[in-house]
Amino acid sequence: MNGTTMSSPAAARGFARPTCFLFLVAVAAILLIAPLVTYPLFLIKILCFVLFAAAFNLALGYAGLLSFGHAAFFGGGAYIAAHAARVWHLPFELAVLSGTAFAAVLGLVFGALSIRRHGIYFAMITLALAQLVYFMAVQMPFTGGEDGIQAVPRGNLLGMIDLRNITAMYYTVLGGTVIGLVIIWRAVNSPFGHTLSAIRENETRVTSLGLKPDRYKLIAFTLSAALSGLAGSMKAIAFQLASLVDVTWHMSGEVILMTLLGGMGTLIGPIVGSTLVVGLEHFLSTSGLPITFIIGLFFVICVMMFRRGVFGELKLFLERRSQRT
Repeated sequence: MNGTTMSSPAAARGFARPTCFLFLVAVAAILLIAPLVTYPLFLIKILCFVLFAAAFNLALGYAGLLSFGHAAFFGGGAYIAAHAARVWHLPFELAVLSGTAFAAVLGLVFGALSIRRHGIYFAMITLALAQLVYFMAVQMPFTGGEDGIQAVPRGNLLGMIDLRNITAMYYTVLGGTVIGLVIIWRAVNSPFGHTLSAIRENETRVTSLGLKPDRYKLIAFTLSAALSGLAGSMKAIAFQLASLVDVTWHMSGEVILMTLLGGMGTLIGPIVGSTLVVGLEHFLSTSGLPITFIIGLFFVICVMMFRRGVFGELKLFLERRSQRT
């Protein structure tokens, strides 16, 4: 009986809590010292895509909404934040909030138009709407067309911290990314998040309980769009550039790749996937090798070997191992 008690799920959770705490402490320490050993601008790019992939995963992994148009929120937020900082001369915080708010409103509109469709029909509607945003970015004067919005001033954080210092910019983006991830974690671990999971598994049963799935999905989609805009806004100001690359359908495809590669439906999966993709792009950029082909090949191999994604398979392996013990 005593041996059975020690191997119970409660005991396993008790053992897992200090392990998880130590893991978080180790990750925090690595993130704090990272700019001392690695180029901060590269780390900033990783952080922005970590938040973007995690936001997309909120829609796909938890609400079951496959969007082919999330680049519209990422790039739209980038353009508005860059314009707010360069033309309106807003401080960093307000410029980022402007881009985030724009992405949230855009997500609400996109969601209201497409949320009643399912599967590939929903995906195609979001792609069509995102392409509309892309063509507007090409034609509208304030976006700068193919040149984009350049020389975006970083400004000061709270009027005190000079963000022209790349290390200060890194820690600022790190703080924004952590806030975004905490919002996602709180959302998926709340009754709202549990309802989303139930809708993804069996929407008819949720409807029979008197709930309105479309309302929950619209909220999740809007929140996902807002956090994608936050990621795009921070990237535009950190790199001092908002360009058409941020709103192309390739960007939507890339965030899908990141999410599937790491493991959708998990909080850590998109973090792993985005780090792998951005890291590969960075280190292959000077190799002379075809980057797109290599990343595509890497993705195919991972899908064949790790059908739940890299982190998803690791999580399943650890769960099975804990059950055996």
